[in-house]
Amino acid sequence: MSLTFEEKLQNYARLAVRVGLGLREGQRVLIQAPVDTAPLARAVVREAYAAGASFVDVRWDDDDVQLSRFELAPDGTFDTLSKWRVDAEIETAEAGGAVLAIRATNPNLLGGVDAERVATHQKALAAYRRPYTEQVMTNRLNWNLISAPIPGWAELMFPDSNADEAVEKQWDAIFAATRADQSDPVEAWQEHLANLKRRREVLNAKQYAALHFKGGETDLTVGLADDHLWGGGAADTPSGITFTANIPTEEVWTAPHRERVDGVVVSTKPLSYNGTLLDGIRIEFRDGRITNATADKGQTTLEKMIDTDEGSHRLGEVALVPHSSPISRSGLFFFNTLYDENAASHIAIGNAYRFNVAGGVDMNVGDFNARGGNDSLTHVDWMIGSGEMDVDGILKDGSREPVMRAGEFVI
Repeated sequence: MSLTFEEKLQNYARLAVRVGLGLREGQRVLIQAPVDTAPLARAVVREAYAAGASFVDVRWDDDDVQLSRFELAPDGTFDTLSKWRVDAEIETAEAGGAVLAIRATNPNLLGGVDAERVATHQKALAAYRRPYTEQVMTNRLNWNLISAPIPGWAELMFPDSNADEAVEKQWDAIFAATRADQSDPVEAWQEHLANLKRRREVLNAKQYAALHFKGGETDLTVGLADDHLWGGGAADTPSGITFTANIPTEEVWTAPHRERVDGVVVSTKPLSYNGTLLDGIRIEFRDGRITNATADKGQTTLEKMIDTDEGSHRLGEVALVPHSSPISRSGLFFFNTLYDENAASHIAIGNAYRFNVAGGVDMNVGDFNARGGNDSLTHVDWMIGSGEMDVDGILKDGSREPVMRAGEFVI
């Protein structure tokens, strides 16, 4: 018996709170939500209180308001921030609370505005937000990202449908990708998380010195950080709360070595970054640093992303995703990294997660970088995997063994 829309929406909210946040009774919750996703945000609020939240607040966002600023505000004003919006995150985290973000925007919202304005704002925001970001990158709080349809995004995904039909189709795609369309999605997620845990344990036991990606135009060797640890699925806060940061998630990932990445890598899917679509990304690395970067679309935005700081010239994440993942099998391109990164293996420019290096959470920046970690104001994932991609694990003695063939795990 198929579920009604309302039942699926309630399942989704329950997943976000029970599996995503792993909410502990008595915690306060901050929800960040676009105004177009209000029905889901309201359902999450009610589910959070049902799970024992002490206080739930919502911080609303809006695409039209953001677009108006970048189109019409005067030059020289784009480093001005609404600090209270970030302060709400920091306050919630410092109070031992949980933060849930519903990320939904038109992927090409800012494609027609001056990229310098967007880059200036993004850099100022990242700098002020850094105290909160550091808590996220060290798993010091339970946090979660989900998404929901909005018209501009839905119509980009389903261009042959009218606005209402596109939103309906996008809801179906999101419910399927998150397992919210199943009668007991929490049980389905527990089984899925157990499988991801087994895969990361296998990779942790291998302790490869490097991974070699070969397929299409990509020929890239990614050295791995010393004493690296693989993540995937659920994680734990220092206080013992188990949470799942992304719903959906199909990846296992770890920290590259910031000085041991060499070769060329070409994107296999477009990237939506700060309201601009980038496609045909091609980047060359030598000794860990980007030496050349081009894009068929979004070249200026790519350059400004890389020039954020020194760390944004290097990698902070390498992730493996089977080509047969549910999102890949759907044949849909979401124009949203939360979904598309779970359809293909990917890498990320910028900051590395501290917990991907043994003891990294308690290290200073210098010690973390010495182990191969990377420090940056930004962290941008983009997709490099496909059904053509082979991945070898390179052991410390220089020998190789297959990890993936034609996009599928063989270990």
